[in-house]
Amino acid sequence: MTELVAAIARSLVDDPDAVEVTEETDGSGTVIKLKVASDDMGKVIGKQGRIAKAIRTVVKAAATKAGDKVTVEIV
Repeated sequence: MTELVAAIARSLVDDPDAVEVTEETDGSGTVIKLKVASDDMGKVIGKQGRIAKAIRTVVKAAATKAGDKVTVEIV
């Protein structure tokens, strides 16, 4: 899942080298944390959070298909 989030984020931002994706496991599932350059934050979030919601939806669908519970946080 981290590769999926990284690929989506790198295609959206101006500085793809600054994209960092980490994965943590907690009691309720897996948390994927996405960190981008401050200048690119708006591009990843989108107007009214639409792009961030779309990223979360795609990851959730892929995780559900794999039988996992994954959430995405944008740091």
